[in-house]
Amino acid sequence: MSEELRRSPLHERHVALGAKFAAFGGWEMPLEYAGGGVLREHAAVREGVGVFDVSHLGKARVSGPGAADFVNACLTNDLGRIAPGQAQYTLCCAADGGVVDDLIAYLHADDHVLLVPNAANTAEVVRRLAAAAPPGVTVTDEHEAHAVLAVQGPRSAEVLAGLGLPTGHDYMSFAVAPLDGAGASGATGVVCRTGYTGEHGYELVVRAGDAPAVWDALLKAGGAADARPCGLAARDTLRTEMGYPLHGQDLSAEITPVQARCGWAVGWSKPAFWGREALAAEKAAGPRRQLWGLRSTDRGIPRPHMAVHLPGGARAGEVTSGTFSPTLRVGIGLALLDTAAGLAEGDPVEVDVRGRRSTMTVVKPPFVTPSVR
Repeated sequence: MSEELRRSPLHERHVALGAKFAAFGGWEMPLEYAGGGVLREHAAVREGVGVFDVSHLGKARVSGPGAADFVNACLTNDLGRIAPGQAQYTLCCAADGGVVDDLIAYLHADDHVLLVPNAANTAEVVRRLAAAAPPGVTVTDEHEAHAVLAVQGPRSAEVLAGLGLPTGHDYMSFAVAPLDGAGASGATGVVCRTGYTGEHGYELVVRAGDAPAVWDALLKAGGAADARPCGLAARDTLRTEMGYPLHGQDLSAEITPVQARCGWAVGWSKPAFWGREALAAEKAAGPRRQLWGLRSTDRGIPRPHMAVHLPGGARAGEVTSGTFSPTLRVGIGLALLDTAAGLAEGDPVEVDVRGRRSTMTVVKPPFVTPSVR
């Protein structure tokens, strides 16, 4: 691994667990663990509980009088829809409507918003916000100051409760809680009812120095629930089964929220946000392409950039994400399909899988039944 890659404060823990590493957004992060592998780690989350280190995710703090109003005037979703103690999925768009990043905004107070963008885009999101910030509002990059641990699965609440951490708050809300029971005496962390797997779960934002103790405590408390450390390969199969977009594949500078079916995360009635004019025009005209799910009807597995064709005919789009679904035991994926092709749910298409046409069905994700609420 290049010395330029950043490392999680839990890196040595991952080494001890026999992790296989890969680069993610400039960070060296665990892909999967010895004795587990993607299939077992995926199943742990769907059936019990999995613990992820997602400390590569960015952390940026916007503070000062009017901080929430400032963020609301920049990012797409409407922070006015939520109250302090709640979180919101939102997007940072360019003037042309392209997506700079998708992120979660945690509203602490009118003068305090924590943003969690993707690793590779954190610096750009911070740069754009800092350049636009009015006097008195400060935008701080805290990428390496905090770790993020995701505890996901139907038994996740059981694990957190065993450490005295709060579990009863609603989906997309958070609580600041002491970490004494989680091995970090005198420290506090943010316990968020969020996640990227579709299962009931939590994400813990803790100081980087407290992360090793909290990680150890989570795995120990999760012993009775057969908790398993999970890498980012399982995180990808889990999110694909839910149809959750990944920036750089299903959302990008070239793929707008309207095309990616993320219009629900746009506050269309707001007077201002970055990209508003371009997105409103695209919505009114109708997008030239739109994101759909694909489910294989044979043994083919869709992969990014594979061409999608009408049966026996012309090209109709391109796969943006694809994998083998451990839950369904078939290939699944997301694809941008040309609106002019007239495809609808249930229609057959053919995907060029390494020179062979594989038959798949157009579907609306999620591919599996979500349980987050």
